[in-house]
Amino acid sequence: MPEESSAPESTTASDAASISQPRRHERVRADIPVRISTIEPDLDPLTGRPYFRASQERCANLSRGGAFIRTDELLDCGRRVLVELSLPDGRQVEAIGRVAWSQHALADPRSELGCGVGIEFLGGAAEQFSVLEAFVESGDPHDAGH
Repeated sequence: MPEESSAPESTTASDAASISQPRRHERVRADIPVRISTIEPDLDPLTGRPYFRASQERCANLSRGGAFIRTDELLDCGRRVLVELSLPDGRQVEAIGRVAWSQHALADPRSELGCGVGIEFLGGAAEQFSVLEAFVESGDPHDAGH
């Protein structure tokens, strides 16, 4: 049965509406390394030159449909990113995603997740999503930390 999620206080009204929907995919705890890279460039405010952001972070929980990534570098909702997950068995999973919501560190002191972003997966190679699904199925859905 899908779990209900609650919207973090730092989301917009439209984000909160989408977050309060029941989850479509089983979610499990996944304290694994993840690299997030922006797909569209930012513009340097001093030079006007485009640049891309990339950071090495930690995943907190994961499903076939998305992940919560712990990070202090919050990205704007709607921002498209490349997500590269490093699974414990050494396999890599890459997916294109979008930032569905963000949570500031002090937004909800009851939250176990802390500061970070909720990423909705938009696409990726079918064989990599099969690897992701196998990883999620092997996890404990009751230990996903909301």
